[in-house]
Amino acid sequence: MSTRIMAEEPVNVNEFKELARKALPKMYYDFYTGGAEDQYTLQNNEEAFRRITIRPRILRDVRSIDLSTTVLGYNISMPVLIAPTSMHKLANPEGEIATARAASACNTIMVLSTGSTCSLEEVASSCSAIRFFQLYVYKRRDISAKLVQKAESNGYKAIVLTVDCPRIGRREADVKNKLVVPPPKNLEGLLSTEFVSDGGSGLEALINGTLDPSFRWEDIAWLKSTTNLPILIKGVLTHEDAIKSLEVGVAGIIVSNHGGRQLDYSPATIDVLEEVVHAVGEKVPVFIDGGIRRGTDVFKAMALGARAVLVGRPVVFGLAAKGEYGVKRVLKMLKDELELAMALSGCSSTKEITRSHVRTEHEQRIVSML
Repeated sequence: MSTRIMAEEPVNVNEFKELARKALPKMYYDFYTGGAEDQYTLQNNEEAFRRITIRPRILRDVRSIDLSTTVLGYNISMPVLIAPTSMHKLANPEGEIATARAASACNTIMVLSTGSTCSLEEVASSCSAIRFFQLYVYKRRDISAKLVQKAESNGYKAIVLTVDCPRIGRREADVKNKLVVPPPKNLEGLLSTEFVSDGGSGLEALINGTLDPSFRWEDIAWLKSTTNLPILIKGVLTHEDAIKSLEVGVAGIIVSNHGGRQLDYSPATIDVLEEVVHAVGEKVPVFIDGGIRRGTDVFKAMALGARAVLVGRPVVFGLAAKGEYGVKRVLKMLKDELELAMALSGCSSTKEITRSHVRTEHEQRIVSML
């Protein structure tokens, strides 16, 4: 009986993963959950959070907890955004429309993927959610420019430029499954998506056949010339690239390793967050995705300098298990857990979460030697 109750109404985000596994065909479940090659980075994204401990402060007034924050001037209810993930209709027939409605209901921001199975126009007309648009740069630059202009004219508030994908990482589960995916809705009428794989992943053939591997720092000036929207850069993992991001004038940085799906053995994002934060100072906000499964993970990321976090896979798991309601439950679980972590750590607002509230693994080793 207890197993049945857990399956019907999960009590934490991780339990949605098992529900998603039961709900999805193996090919699609593997697509959502898989990482590159040995999946070291995929696993380390989560494990790295567990190596950080919280240093709670006691006897503080925490009768009222304010989780709200601002992102590029937009007020949201919590420092948790929906990360860009592709092909939501593989998880649920309502696809990205259901996800956007959940974001709107929870008063947070959804970043719509270029590879969405609902068009950016359909998502824009479905609800009043604050939306950003994630962009890949294609070999045909005019297509990328048209996507940006369509996003701007349809009320999207920022462009999230993904920069860690000159080629797609080798996702071996997709190769074994001979993954077949529908063509991205946003590319209809703009670009041929008929790319034949060599017997492996159809997604790999599509991405490697269309994306521009020559895109460089100097080309961001071209992208800025196509839009008045602020541009955030997603895929930064080093202080060198954080500094370059400032030099080209981005409005924000997302520390990301593509959910462990690109370069395996790249670092866990939480392990390099502080390096990026220190490099940019207070010049632009820094965000993070990868491995966030608990409200305590959100707390740790904010203590290390993140303005907010982006959550990808848990949102898809919620969508696969219970549709729009499932996405809302995932977001509410993270929000409730963050509120509890803040109360138990003596923080009545997100502004009160500081570096002194966490201790990294390296710091723990130093303390143990004293």
